[in-house]
Amino acid sequence: MVQPLRKVLIANRGEIALRIMRCCRDMGIRTVAVYSTADRDLKHVRLADEAVCIGPAPSAKSYLNIPAIIAAAEITRAEAIHPGYGFLAENADFAERVESSGFRFIGPTADVIRLMGDKVSAIKAMREAEVPTVPGSDGPLGDDAALNHKLAEQIGYPIIIKASGGGGGRGMRVVHQSSELEQSIELTRSEAQVAFGNPVVYMEKFLQAPRHIEFQVLADTHGNAIHLAERDCSLQRRHQKVVEEAPAPGIDDETRANIGRRCTDACKRMGYRGAGTFEFLYENGAFYFIEMNTRVQVEHPVTEMITGVDIIKQQILIAEERELAYKQEDIEVNGHAFECRINAEDPDSFMPSPGTIMQYHPPGGLGVRIDTHIYNGYKVPPHYDSMIGKLIVKGMTRATAMSRMRGALSEAYIDGIKTNIPLHMDIFNDEGFIEGSTDIHYLERKLGLQ
Repeated sequence: MVQPLRKVLIANRGEIALRIMRCCRDMGIRTVAVYSTADRDLKHVRLADEAVCIGPAPSAKSYLNIPAIIAAAEITRAEAIHPGYGFLAENADFAERVESSGFRFIGPTADVIRLMGDKVSAIKAMREAEVPTVPGSDGPLGDDAALNHKLAEQIGYPIIIKASGGGGGRGMRVVHQSSELEQSIELTRSEAQVAFGNPVVYMEKFLQAPRHIEFQVLADTHGNAIHLAERDCSLQRRHQKVVEEAPAPGIDDETRANIGRRCTDACKRMGYRGAGTFEFLYENGAFYFIEMNTRVQVEHPVTEMITGVDIIKQQILIAEERELAYKQEDIEVNGHAFECRINAEDPDSFMPSPGTIMQYHPPGGLGVRIDTHIYNGYKVPPHYDSMIGKLIVKGMTRATAMSRMRGALSEAYIDGIKTNIPLHMDIFNDEGFIEGSTDIHYLERKLGLQ
């Protein structure tokens, strides 16, 4: 039975909170913004129907404060909570608390978030669903040193030790020879316990020069699931994405359909609901699953640009228990899109650059979109992630989109703080990137970080 939403609380900040608020407004849904004392001047806080301060600047006392967020939902009589990305978006305890408190969580169930949040259980679930995975230990590593050495030899060096509860590039160590294995396992276990409260580690083949390709999926509560094609997110620094594009260069329609079907079959098998992303390493024509993100991604706009599907709107419709309005045959890839993450940081040292934006002039033109919360006089706080916006462009071909991005970057003007726009301009004039199919180490090699 369809359960229309009348009021949604947005448990996030910045550009994604504004993006969600705008979508709700288009759908006739009232919004509640929550904010820290450092964020009282955020654009979405000013524009939301209601706003509630949930604590001081440190995220642990505000955006990660589950009781404060639930209390804000209660006093404003919100019906659902959208977590955005980051903060509590993939926190199963938060999702569980939201629903046990009588609100709808705009995302997957807590059980599915837990399943995909543990890398060992996620890989097991993918293998059962016939999603291709990286050759590995097929489970946690034990204390039997001889068996661990045997596994490593069977997989073939180099291998990588990964924390089961890890993510974002943390909790992993590459091992090139057997003499390093035992110490690497113990070190990774210790770090995983400290960082994630979970000492479980596992072993995988270390791919030398893969690309990072991910598939966007949508699944409803009626057993339907579709994919919205793939994105290439290979340009990374310190395991953090810098530029994304869709579709991925060099992926043909048959391969897209094959991997996409396996992803949607996995969604149906696990009872997934909402938006999600299957992340793969891609090398020598083969895909290898690495993890699933159970939330909307930062880079979702490039997929929206090439498919015409509003992913945030679909999340909300799914939370209302509506059936997907699209079937797989309705989804067509149209053109090519890029996204540049604009950060308040020094383009050379990558150090954060908080401060007051004295002047801001956004780029424009056909096929140009900018998702940002900044404005003239906005003070970028030092307390949170340095991303202040996303510049997205679309063209009918990759070359056209790339040319438009160069023009948009040259037109973008932000004064008062430093940004990484010069880095993006350098990237879009780089011959290797222009040719396509750069691997995940390409940017760090270019920057001299390897």
